[in-house]
Amino acid sequence: MVLVACGTRPQQPAAHPDWSYNSVVYEMNVRQYTPEGTLAEAARHLPRLQEMGVDVVWLMPVYPIGVKERKGTLGSYYAISDYEAVNPEFGTLEDFDRFVADAHRLGLRVILDWVANHTSPDARWIEERPADWYVRDSLGNTIVQYDWTDIAKLDYGNADMRAAMAAAMRFWLNRGIDGFRCDMACEVPIDFWQQTLPALRKEYPGIYLLAEGEAPALHDGAFDASYAWELHHLLNDIAQGRKSAADLRAYVARDSAAMPREAFRLMFTSNHDENSWAGTEFERMGDAARVMALLTFTLPNGQPLVYTGQEMGFDHRFEFFEKDPVPAWEHNGFTDFYTALIRLRHENPALAAGERGGQAAYPLGERTPDGLMLFSRTAGGNEVTVAANLSAEEVAFDLPFEGSRREFFTGKEYTGGTRTVLPAWQWLVFAQDRR
Repeated sequence: MVLVACGTRPQQPAAHPDWSYNSVVYEMNVRQYTPEGTLAEAARHLPRLQEMGVDVVWLMPVYPIGVKERKGTLGSYYAISDYEAVNPEFGTLEDFDRFVADAHRLGLRVILDWVANHTSPDARWIEERPADWYVRDSLGNTIVQYDWTDIAKLDYGNADMRAAMAAAMRFWLNRGIDGFRCDMACEVPIDFWQQTLPALRKEYPGIYLLAEGEAPALHDGAFDASYAWELHHLLNDIAQGRKSAADLRAYVARDSAAMPREAFRLMFTSNHDENSWAGTEFERMGDAARVMALLTFTLPNGQPLVYTGQEMGFDHRFEFFEKDPVPAWEHNGFTDFYTALIRLRHENPALAAGERGGQAAYPLGERTPDGLMLFSRTAGGNEVTVAANLSAEEVAFDLPFEGSRREFFTGKEYTGGTRTVLPAWQWLVFAQDRR
């Protein structure tokens, strides 16, 4: 078994697709998306996502799920038995192809969840390939990690297995997908990603690659984006009164120093893990849920993620191993809120991820009141100023600009230098274009 740390400093960040800098990613949980739980029915919602402004649809794993050691009735999406097939629960390969074609007609990109660390313990590879494709104990048994008793860990010391993994990725790229979200990317040796992903980029120009992990080395010629896990947990802590706006400013400085300037950082208030195991954003963040979502769309280096149901404020923990669908999709205030957030990001180059976006400046400096996260980002003559009250008390401050500006969400005009009071967990956003 080969282990290569994910912790070294990157030297050659990957070149990003031009379309990705101001993009918004939407995670689709196909099983729970509709009562039918199929790709065909989920595809009916693509026009709605396009109308919201979503750019990228990330499909959670669509592959067949193992039966041996299966958890629950339907099993974990991440216990894959065949890398080159579609789970019959979701439909057929033809249904998948139609989903991708429908998305592309609407201008949406599709990325697939890719689970390279492990398979199910009864996967096709275990039955058909040599035993040394898997990590085994002294008795010859495959091994599990954490409490994942429904998986078998692959051995990246085997060159043939590596080649087969890359070939399986090509199988889906040949069907027209636009990239991958790679599950548990740091559990896979970094040299596999650094060898495989640049080769795939040459064969399939413009693909987008997202790593579940936040080691800087993931950006060393490999991934476009990595998870901002530390930020996510910090936002939870701020909402629960354990951390403050000052801690967020410190995080922004620390993360910007640790990561290459080109790195995209996936920012979120929910995803499939957090929703099912830690609770909805409303359970974890309460009244702060909206302002925290705003930050994921506006903080430096960020690429925002919206998870299934967030766009209608669906306050429900999805079952992970059972059928538990969204009861009904309805347009409401949360839909308008997320649509506005996406428009804010699309319209303002300062909010781009990576090297094209602006870094954070703090106009009030040491005069910034406790509880207030006030920052500006500037790029190409475009400036966005965000004032977010990250506390349960109102906060007063002077608007840090000259002249008058319209607040993005309300359209109300504000005069610079005016004393302003923000209620608990509320915000103001000003976008100024001087181009």
